[in-house]
Amino acid sequence: MRYLLIVLISLAFSFTIVPDKSEKNYYDEKYRPQYHFTPEKNWMNDPNGLVYYGGEYHLFYQYNPFGKEWGYMHWGHAVSKDMIRWEHLPIAITPDEDSKDKNHATAFSGCAIVDEKNLVGLQQGDEKTLLIFYTSFECGQRLAYSNDKGRTWKKYDKNPLIPFEKDDARDPKVFFHKPSESWVMVLYRKPEGNAEKQGISIYTSKNLINWTLKSHVIGFYECPDFFELPLDGDKQNPKWVLLGGDGSYVVGSFDGKKFSPESEGKTLDYGKNFYATQTWSNHPEGKLVQIAWMKGGEFPEMPFNGQMTFPCELSLRTTKTGPTLCKKPIDAIATLHDKDFIKKDKNIIPGIKGNLIGAISGQTIHIKAKFNPKSSDGFGFLVRNGKKEVGTEIRYDSNKKMLDCMGGQAIVEPIGGIIQLEILIDRASIEIFANDGEVVLSRCFLPAEKDNDLTLWTQGGELYVKEIEVYELKSAWKSK
Repeated sequence: MRYLLIVLISLAFSFTIVPDKSEKNYYDEKYRPQYHFTPEKNWMNDPNGLVYYGGEYHLFYQYNPFGKEWGYMHWGHAVSKDMIRWEHLPIAITPDEDSKDKNHATAFSGCAIVDEKNLVGLQQGDEKTLLIFYTSFECGQRLAYSNDKGRTWKKYDKNPLIPFEKDDARDPKVFFHKPSESWVMVLYRKPEGNAEKQGISIYTSKNLINWTLKSHVIGFYECPDFFELPLDGDKQNPKWVLLGGDGSYVVGSFDGKKFSPESEGKTLDYGKNFYATQTWSNHPEGKLVQIAWMKGGEFPEMPFNGQMTFPCELSLRTTKTGPTLCKKPIDAIATLHDKDFIKKDKNIIPGIKGNLIGAISGQTIHIKAKFNPKSSDGFGFLVRNGKKEVGTEIRYDSNKKMLDCMGGQAIVEPIGGIIQLEILIDRASIEIFANDGEVVLSRCFLPAEKDNDLTLWTQGGELYVKEIEVYELKSAWKSK
């Protein structure tokens, strides 16, 4: 009997070490983002395979299942109905050739589409086939597919689609080009191994299997994206945007084979933590929604290492500098709004004793505001401010017309005398969208855990607050 009791006690303790997602501290660690995507544990980088199908947004990502450092790349996988509340699924893509190497044959970045017309001939049953195009490092461009809404994946038995060459080719993005009735793949390449020629190659196909090289654009690096947007909302005047992994982009035209630039190169994000940006294919409302990896973010003592930006809708607008790619947080952010503070037509003067937004504090905040600098030399916010430690500063220099946060800087011109700011604050990140997303700055940070105050300040003169909305945000992981 004593032996049986010992066994039962041992079994009871063995069950308690299994993580329980219902526990209060699940996804509640010190630097765990509460509404930005992170894996449960281990390393994550580039977003991959962004596609919508059957009521779900799929997010795949570069993933190391063995630790918190880069390497041994697999494809992690999650699904969501709103791009905010995510359900983790099993690993989708594993290294080829049963590789155990840190690099060779590992599953590098790529994309996903819905094979609506069963061109590849892999459909079984009523569900459309989901196709993943990915780079198997040093093994060429490859194909994987799913017949069950992305729950399980098989690799195409005639891989590779594009054999490996010494051109460092990787990161395919595939889409359908209606005018030419062809599929298009953009692929980062270094032709002939020449670094001076590195850029984005354009391939076409009629069947998604056989691909032909058509042209090459020099001057981009890694993780390309390529899409069409109406300029200023005019569907009769669409433009194409060719985008590199670091957020640099060029606006131009595309004839199905060749991209012709019509603008100077521009920067999509002026922060220091924005990389490998990609857009979702097959969006149910035809919107173009983008997400990126917050490269360089640090998460000390956390079980995970890596965070995505918040999903943003893209648009193309004419500004003083020409056609400009703009972005704003998706509307679903409002589903997380909790305690709010809303004010209009307020003047504030230097000094923080009369902090206008002192009633709001916390680690997850959404701010929407319009300011007239008036006589202010500079104004901004102190985020996660404390009594002993000064918080992280978001500053607008009225004289230099410069927006600044943690070393990321960008010129922001007043429009009609007004500076418009939208700011997303999470436990380890700040994202700033100025003038309806004409200028964006994404930054990771490590605030003190118990410093949760938020301060609006002005320097040198009076600041007119035309309107300001501040919302505390609920956790996306606990509001299911």
